[in-house]
Amino acid sequence: MKTETSTPPSTQLVPAKVTHADGAAIVQVIERAALNPDVDIDKMERLLQMHERVLDRQALMAYSAAMAAMQTELPSIVERGQGNNGGYATLEDIVDTVRPILQRHGFAVSFRIVTQERGIEVTGVLMHREGHREETSMLLPADASGNKNAVQAFGSSTSYGKRYVLCALLNITTRGQDDNGATAAPVRMVSTYQMETLERLLASCSPATVEWFRRNYQDAAQVPLADFERLRAALQKRAKRDPVK
Repeated sequence: MKTETSTPPSTQLVPAKVTHADGAAIVQVIERAALNPDVDIDKMERLLQMHERVLDRQALMAYSAAMAAMQTELPSIVERGQGNNGGYATLEDIVDTVRPILQRHGFAVSFRIVTQERGIEVTGVLMHREGHREETSMLLPADASGNKNAVQAFGSSTSYGKRYVLCALLNITTRGQDDNGATAAPVRMVSTYQMETLERLLASCSPATVEWFRRNYQDAAQVPLADFERLRAALQKRAKRDPVK
């Protein structure tokens, strides 16, 4: 797997601390220069290049700050998919979990799929609203296991690649990732009645409490039985303390 960044090398020439005021000042200089018939084209191009470097640096700083804030909200993903080598977090579960968090912090994800002689290259692109982006690529052979036809093999490898590059871009972990379910005893989940009990309590809690619960468990059906009593007591206290919605 390779990781690339789309930020031009020239941004390394810009001082570490760059503010929007710096960019505005350069724009004013460019505007004055454009009105001066004595300014030659070479000088104007250098001013424009300087402005582009400042904008690139500002975008990188905004990306880094948003990424640091977002990391505190990204949960581990439950491995609900089952494959030949054990459990895995499905692409649907990963996307459904991270999409609202990405939107809240100004991020979006896209993928590029390129078929090569050596296999299928899947590239994930993490974009920030200020303009900076990061890329991670993974080259995979076509998954011909299980008597798949060519189309199914392509789809399987593409889905696999998307899962892994997305987790790499966001530094996401999955529950049971290093175990494959071979040595660990199965985790017992709450019963339907217990799940409904938790959902009723959540309905009486504040949005902040609900968000905390979803971030850690996604939904009541994913709560381990061992956590039920502790969670029920905690939610009962929060339901009494939280303001009525």
